[in-house]
Formats: sequence, C-alpha cells, structure tokens
Amino acid sequence: MLTFFAGLVVGFLILFSFFYRERRRNSDLEDKARLIQQEKLIVVDFMHHMVEALGEGLNKDELYQRIVHASIISTGALSACVFEKTSKNTMKGVAVEGLFPPHRPLPAGSRVKLATRAKFIEQILRSEEFPMGEGVVGSVAESRKAELIEDGEKDARIVEHDDPALKVKTAICAPILFRDDLIGVLTVCNSSDGLPFTQTDFSLVQSIAEQAGMAIHNNEFLNLQVAKKQIDVDLILARNIQLMLVPQELPQIEGIDMDARYVSAQEVGGDLYDIIPLGSTKFGVAVADVSGKGIPASIIMAICRTNLRHYAHLIESPAEVLKRVNKAMAGEMRQDMYITVLYAIIDVENNRIQFARAGHERAIICHMDKERRTPITESLPSEGMPVGLVDEEIFDEVIEEREIPFEKEDVFVAYTDGLTETSNADGKEFSSSRLSDVIKVLRKRDAVDLNEGVFESLERFTGSRLFSDDLTLVTVKRV
Repeated sequence: MLTFFAGLVVGFLILFSFFYRERRRNSDLEDKARLIQQEKLIVVDFMHHMVEALGEGLNKDELYQRIVHASIISTGALSACVFEKTSKNTMKGVAVEGLFPPHRPLPAGSRVKLATRAKFIEQILRSEEFPMGEGVVGSVAESRKAELIEDGEKDARIVEHDDPALKVKTAICAPILFRDDLIGVLTVCNSSDGLPFTQTDFSLVQSIAEQAGMAIHNNEFLNLQVAKKQIDVDLILARNIQLMLVPQELPQIEGIDMDARYVSAQEVGGDLYDIIPLGSTKFGVAVADVSGKGIPASIIMAICRTNLRHYAHLIESPAEVLKRVNKAMAGEMRQDMYITVLYAIIDVENNRIQFARAGHERAIICHMDKERRTPITESLPSEGMPVGLVDEEIFDEVIEEREIPFEKEDVFVAYTDGLTETSNADGKEFSSSRLSDVIKVLRKRDAVDLNEGVFESLERFTGSRLFSDDLTLVTVKRV
C-alpha cells in the first residue's frame, strides 16, 4: 500500500511539473508575443510618423531629426544620433538629440556650463568626420550589421570621456540602408532605466533603421520629383519666352520669297532667327546661336533680340548694329556665355545684301555664273568675334562688313551650326559643302519647298528625325 501511495505521489509531482512547465512556457510565449506585438505597434507608429514627415515636405536634415526623436521615444534611450555617409565615404553626424557622447575625445579645456553643454556637444558631433571602420559607428557602417553593446565600458572601440554624463553604458548601432546602399548609421545610447539594452530593444532599433532607410529614400525621390516639376515649369517658361522671340508670321515683301525653320533638340534651344522690316523694300535678317540652354540662355537671347531690333531701326550698317549690340550686352553676359550672330540687310530696290558676322556660320548665296550659265554657290566670308566673348575694342576692330549683289533667282541661306554639324552613324557631319550642294540642286523650288528639301536630305543623311542640336534655317529667294 505504501508503495502504491509513493507511486501516486511521484506521478502527481511529475504531472504537476509538466503542467507547471507548460504554463511557464505558455507564459513566456505570451510575454514574447506581447513584446513582439508591442514592437510591431512601435514600428507601425514610427512608420506613421515618417509618412507624416514625407507629407509635410521636410528636407533631409529635418527628416533625420524626426528619425532621431522617434528613436528616443520608441526605445527610452537618453540620446540618439544619425551619422550619414558622405560623398568622401566617411561618416558625419547630421542629427542628434540628448547629450550624445562624441565619437572622438573632446578638445582639451572644453568643459562648458551645463546650460550650453548639449549645444556644444551637438556642434562637436556635426563637425566630426571619421572614416569607415573607426569606432563602433564606423564598424557598423563598414560591416552593415547592427551591433548591441550591453556594457560600453568593456568595448575598446568606445571613447571614454572624463565627463560622467558622456560615458557610454549601453548602446545600439544599426545601419540605415536602402537595398544595398548605405545611407548612414542610427545609434541610440544609454537607456533611461540605467539597465543594458535588451534583445527586444536591439530588434526594435534595427526595425526603425530599416524603415528610416525607406523613408529617406522616398523623401529624396519626392524631392527629386518636386525639383523635376520645377524644372518642367522652368522649361515651359523658357520655351514660351523663346517662342515669343521667333516671328509668328514672315513679312510679305514684293519680289521676295522666304521661309524660316527652327527645330529645337530639347524643350528649350539656344537658336534665334528674326526678320526685321526696315521699309517697303528693305528688311533685316538675323540668325543667332547662344552658348547655353534653358532660362538663362532664353533671357540672354531675348535681351539680344531687343537690342538688335532697336539698333537695326537706327543704323543702316550691319557691322555698326552688331557693335552696338555687343556694347549693350557687355553687362548682361556671364563669362561662360556668348552669342554668335549673322545680321544681313536685304535691299530689294538696289538689288544688294549687306552683312556682317559676329562669329557665326557663313551664309550661303546661290546665283548664276553669267559666263558659264551654270548655278554656283558661295560661302560668304567676313571676319568677326561672338557677342560677349571679347572686349569692345577687339570686337569693333575685328568685325567686317561685306556687300554682295542679290538679283533675280538668287538664293540667300542663313543657318546655325546645328544643321551642318549634325552627324550620321559613321560620325560624318552633314557639312556646309553638302548643304551648298543641296541648295544648288533645289534652287528652282520656292523657299518653303527648298527648306523642306534640305531637311529631307538631312534626315536621309542621318537616318533619323531626331537631332542632337538645335537647327535653324532661313532661306530668302529673289523672285
């Protein structure tokens, strides 16, 4: 009987032990589940704050500061800092909250009052720059693996500051990554309860760093989109400015047939052409090319056109007009900008063309050789430097004015270098000589058809309708 009761007691103890272990195990699982759920809630809350931050349109520095603040709230740390990877492949503090221990020893005699100490430490952190691999932060940046330091006093990589408030007792460092790219390192230091950070804290900081990487990437993407939209607006504005410079209709002059074409390689080009009426039988033709693109180029071109039109109505000499334009533009041009200009005055009554070049492409004249009775083309030379490139004295000394006859069936063609310098798949340029040949062949067409034929020849030559530079072509035919 005794043996029976003894066996019963042993069996009861074994059964009690089993149920106790199961209950303990279930309790541990419940605790773990509760911690995991708590961690999820913290991460979700952090993500919510990051989404709000993106919606507020924060810049990168403000977003870093938001990440630091959220990290302290989530983990109960006394201080936190984000170290960003620089373009030089070094690490630098960019956002800090709390009295975060500097990565390197403080300068001698740097003890300051408590009221200003936090600001001083922050300045030190923002000014420090150290290589990958140095200290705990550098090690995490190099390895891209998070680290939990339970006892900072035993880690030789951590600087031991004299100030007790700057001693690292416990810390967590986690890399901020987007895919395989390192953005920076998030570090939280010293828990508010004085105990070492736990594995739960470690997991939480890793999750926060992971979400921070996504938020920073999205913020940069959104900023790029905003910048792109601004660029698009700028391009539309510049395009509108440029279209205002181009004549909407060409003047009708008896005895003259003319056509002008302008093709921009991008939204905003650097070419300009203008037809300036100077009376019933006289008009000016200007073709220009600015050494730049975008709004600055379009504004400079608008100023140039205004000056050109102004002086064209006051002065009958093309060279003198360009001299005045160059002088007027001297204070408007940046050092890296200049404008090449061809300006010609076509006088129908006196059957002549006067022209001058400010560094522009030579115009082409096609006329009949009276002795041989065959058509010939000539490039019209004249010396000149681009507007805004040299001093006024040099510009005025170099520029040269020429005059040629302009008789029935003669063809005058002005253009920009985008036309003649366009290359085919073999790298050969269309060239002014090939343009001259096309003009000679098509000379009997009217101006519209002649220009159309030039562009068709250019497309056959390149095998494409897309061009890498702006193209301008102005054809004036005497009829």
